[in-house]
Amino acid sequence: MKKYILLILTVIITTTTFSQEEKEAFKSGEWLRYKMSYSGFLRAGTAILEVDEKDLNGKKVYHTKGSGWTSGMIKWFFKVDDVYESYFDKNDVKPYVFKRKIDEGGYKKHRITNFDYNTNKAYIQDFENQKDTTVAFSNVQDMLSSFYYLRNQDVKHMEKGDEIAIDMFMDSQIYPFKLRFLGREVLKTKFGKINSLIFRPLVQSGRVFKAQESVTIWITDDLNKIPIKMKADLSVGSLRAELEAYKGLANDFKKS
Repeated sequence: MKKYILLILTVIITTTTFSQEEKEAFKSGEWLRYKMSYSGFLRAGTAILEVDEKDLNGKKVYHTKGSGWTSGMIKWFFKVDDVYESYFDKNDVKPYVFKRKIDEGGYKKHRITNFDYNTNKAYIQDFENQKDTTVAFSNVQDMLSSFYYLRNQDVKHMEKGDEIAIDMFMDSQIYPFKLRFLGREVLKTKFGKINSLIFRPLVQSGRVFKAQESVTIWITDDLNKIPIKMKADLSVGSLRAELEAYKGLANDFKKS
């Protein structure tokens, strides 16, 4: 089960899409909270995404934080407490620093990655294993910066079946990541009927997910482009994440 929660948190953090105009899709002060449930009724946990303007080595940057934890009955079986942080450029969203500190039922990771654009090398400090690593990179996003980078892209000409690809830096490796556009839908939510764009991240099939295309995510079809719902079919049951609360949006939250 803890792998299910981790995968959902990862998809929430790393999959969103694209504003249709040059206007910024987010601003300092944005805060999003998601409710996660197992098989549609059992609350499994909570995830929060937030962004603020900070100073990093004399440069104004965006500092984003993604946190997730289990709650309710699920917490009695295992405990998940994950925190991700990213510092990235306000203009082109290139990441400078990425922090990952997770505790999943006793399985822990604590890493800080610094991206050096003079050498095009990432320096990873692994505090759990007391090990430092250097990895060459070119044009990558970390798990959090990818969320905000993609939201500012232009998708107004996308058609059903089109795919978006980025390279994501995670755990000292670079992973190709794809999103496939499925179309549009008016989605019923706690906020009312919302015009949404539907995407399917391509994930690896195996013991957890039933197939490569087991995850579906709905994005608000407005200038904010925030994930409002996600569903993952698992080998046993399903896991759902839904937007529960928000504040500090850069643009109006449009309803159908």
